[in-house]
Order: sequence, then C-alpha cells, then structure tokens
Amino acid sequence: MVIDSLRIAVLSVHSSPLGKPGTRDTGGMSTYIREVAPELAKRGILVDIFTRAYDRKQGEVADLAPGVRLIHLRAGANKNVDKLLVYSYLPDLACGVENFRKREGVRYDLIFSHYWLSGVLGQTLQYWWRVPQILMFHTLGAVKNALGIGEDEPELRIEAEGELARSCQRVIAATRNEKDRLVQHYGAPEDRIRVIPCGVNLELFKPADKLVAKRQLGFSDEKVVLFVGRIEVLKGIDNLLRTMPHLRNGVKPRLVIVGGDGYSQRTIKRLKVLSTDLDIDGSVTFSGLVDYESMPLFYNAADVCVVPSYYESFGLVALESLACGTPVVATDVGDLRNIIRQGESGYVVQKNTPLELADKIGMVLSSPGMTSVKAVRASVTRFCWSNVAQALTEVFEEVLVA
Repeated sequence: MVIDSLRIAVLSVHSSPLGKPGTRDTGGMSTYIREVAPELAKRGILVDIFTRAYDRKQGEVADLAPGVRLIHLRAGANKNVDKLLVYSYLPDLACGVENFRKREGVRYDLIFSHYWLSGVLGQTLQYWWRVPQILMFHTLGAVKNALGIGEDEPELRIEAEGELARSCQRVIAATRNEKDRLVQHYGAPEDRIRVIPCGVNLELFKPADKLVAKRQLGFSDEKVVLFVGRIEVLKGIDNLLRTMPHLRNGVKPRLVIVGGDGYSQRTIKRLKVLSTDLDIDGSVTFSGLVDYESMPLFYNAADVCVVPSYYESFGLVALESLACGTPVVATDVGDLRNIIRQGESGYVVQKNTPLELADKIGMVLSSPGMTSVKAVRASVTRFCWSNVAQALTEVFEEVLVA
C-alpha cells in the first residue's frame, strides 16, 4: 500500500470538528480531528470526515483544507441532541456514509473512528467495505464510572467500548495510562494498542505581550488565573472556586472561566451562587464560549492556567497554555505529569484539594520568574501536530500491510 494514495473515512458522528470548544460535546476530540486531518493530507492522504448535521443551514460538504472534506449527514432532528440519542441514528448515518461514497465513486482504505459511537458506526462500515478500523476513544466510560463523580455512563456504552477495544485492528491511546486502563477494564489486546500523544498548534498558540493581552480583554494589571473547558462536574470547577479564598500573601487574582453553552446555564448559575457564598464573586469572570482562534489571547493574559479535573484523557488545555508560555497547575490526570516540568513550567498536585491547589497556584503567582516564557514554550514544542500525523501514518501503514 502506497501511503500517498490512501483515502480514509474519519468518523466523528456526535461532535463536529467545527464546533466551539467548551460546549457540551465539543472539546479535545474536535480539536484533535480538526488539527490532525490537514497534517495527514500534507502526507498525501485524502481525508473525508463524517459528522451528524445539527443545523439545516449546514451544507453537505465543506472543504476544511486541501485534501480534507467535512461531510454533514442528515439523521434525526436538525439540532444538538444528547449523545446517547445519536446511537439510535447510527443505521441512518451508516446509510448516509455509504450513499455519499457511492455518489462520489470512491473507495476508502481504512476507517479512523473517534469515540465509541463512531466506533459502533465503523463496525457496520467495516463489514460493508471489508477494510480495517482504527479507533480512538478519547474518554473511557469505565474509568468515569470508577471515579464515581457525576452521572454514571450507561451500560450500553461500557459494553460497546469493551467490544470495540477487543475487535478493532488498532486502538490509539493518548497515554500509557489509557493503554493500561483499556487492558484492565476491557481486556483489550496490548499488541493492538498504540500510544500516540496529542498535539498543539504551535503557529496559533504562541507567546504575546501579557499586559497588552490583559488590556485587550478588559482586565486590569491584576493577576489572572484561567480555567478553560466544558462546564461539568468532572472538570473540578467547584474545587477551583473553593481554592481561591485560600490564596495567601495578599494575592487576590481574577479567576477567568472560559467555556459553557446553553446546556451549561444551570451549572453556571450554581457556580455563580457558590462564588457568592465564598465571597469571591467580585473577582470571578465567566467569559462563556470563546472561538478557538481567540484562545491564545486568554492564555497570554493569564498568569497561570489551572486544570483541576478529576479526569482527562490527555490534557490539551495544558499544552495550549504552555505553548503560549503560561505556566500550568494541574491535577494528576491525562499525561500532565510527563508534560509539566515540576517547578519549572508549573506543578502537578497529587491531591485534588483546595489547599494543595492554592499552595501551587500561589507559588506560581508569587514567582513570575520561575522560568522564562521561552523555556515554558520550549518544553512542549515536541508535541506538534506534524509529529502526531507522522505517528498515525505509520500505524495506518502497519495495519494495511498486515
């Protein structure tokens, strides 16, 4: 198989790569697909990304980059729906993909699926096309349930993930820890799992003048603590709010929370009440959704970015912040213990408690010269999307010549 004649079908049925990060179903997975697809195309691989249309105004086909198309499939209501409801649309989505393939007169050499719902769809297409499927879960239901935080994931998801983990030709894990969890919870064959870290757009996320960034966002010269992500229990935002009163040495920074959509309003209202109860509401800003291209402004305005999550599959937010030269304080999730250089580019706390988070945040804020902006950025330059695409290409070749 010549790799530069390859055509692949990328499945992301429940979340569009063009969705705004921080909404209910748009996060690191969408960023991953949006960034890695053009890099694969640069290697001569033709990429068609299939996702469910949620707006009747969306055209069927959009060109995202040379060699990369986004195909919107009609199935169910023309609106965002709960992920689990998408499961009932999978037969219609499978027909939509096949009808598009026939109409275009193309043949796909392999399927690259993202999340368990896409993996289930991929199983049907595998059977029809007789091609291999490579799957990246991004999050694991069994791990979420083991944490016991937030709503339990349904048994349907757990069973499907187990079947997919055992049957796909390859599973891409972002960390060695995720590989271990796939084996532990689902009995996935170790020899079919490939560990490939995620990446960061080093052209977009880069250092800029901090004071200028703060003023552009309407902040004063006060210290800024930044949170970026979906507004949900697993992200640990409650814990971060409870951390702020514990900051000592006269440090009273502004906490800026980026993320959240219409589905998050009830949670945001509760977080605002908690801020009032903690007497920090005057120094907490809920910025809502921010376009992906505007995020470097927030990272550069921040003095520290905090990732207080109880679970992350990798930790893309930390990479983006570090690429902008802004230190990160994070819990021990994803691959952050191997990304953050303790005491140099930030800290990883072992216990997700307000006191320990406050201690490390305070250390960063009181020691702005702990390391240079240039050194913080240099610590993550190896995580470029080009390297991710190269590693994926090698897995594609491995599967196709087997």
